[in-house]
Amino acid sequence: MSSQTNPASILAAGLHALELDDTVPAATRQRLLDYLALLDQWNQHTNLTAVRERGAMVTRHLLDSLVLLPHVRGTRLADLGSGAGLPGIPLALARPDLHVTLVDSNGKKARFLQAAIDTLKLNADVAHLRVEALRGSFDTITARALASLPDMLRWGGHLLTRDNIWLAQKGRYPDAELAALPAGYAAATLPLHVPGLDAARHVVIIRRSDTGSRHAP
Repeated sequence: MSSQTNPASILAAGLHALELDDTVPAATRQRLLDYLALLDQWNQHTNLTAVRERGAMVTRHLLDSLVLLPHVRGTRLADLGSGAGLPGIPLALARPDLHVTLVDSNGKKARFLQAAIDTLKLNADVAHLRVEALRGSFDTITARALASLPDMLRWGGHLLTRDNIWLAQKGRYPDAELAALPAGYAAATLPLHVPGLDAARHVVIIRRSDTGSRHAP
C-alpha cells in the first residue's frame, strides 16, 4: 500500500500540514485509526457514513474534525447532531482532558456513539435526545452539517452564553445564513484548509451579542 493510500500516512501528513504533530502523538493517532476501524465495522450494517474508503475517511472525518482543534476552548464540549461522532470523537481523542457530550436523537447512531465511548475509553457521554432538550454548561459547542445557522440557533441557542462559543462547520461561505442570523448573536467566519480535501470549508464562530445580530468575514 503506497503512502498516498495508507491511512496512517495520510493522517501523519495531514497532521503535519495542520501543525498538529506535537499535539497528536503516535498513540493518539493509532486510537484515531481504531475509531475509523470501529466506524467501518458498524457501517457494514448501520448506515453511519457514505464515505467507505479508509483513506477518504481519514481526510473527510478525522482531518476535517481535527482542523477545529485550535478553536476549541475550555474543557467541556457539546457536539450537536453528532451522528457518527464527528467532530466530537476525534476531538475527544486528541484532547483527553476535554469532556465531550455527543448529542443525537437517532437510536442507531446513539448506540454506535456509546459503543465508541466504551471501546475507546473516551472521556465522553451520549445524550440521546433532540438538541432542544439538551441542558448543561459547555465551553464549546460544535455542529457539523447539522442545519442552517438560524435553525441551529433556534434549536440550541439556549446553550450559548456570553462565556462560551459555538463552532459551526460549513462548506462554502454561508452568506445567506449569516444574513439571516437572529438578533442577539455575533458571528465571525474563518476559512479552513483541510489537507487532501479539494472543497471549501469554513468555521462560523458564534457568540452571544448585546447589540443584535452581526457578522464579520
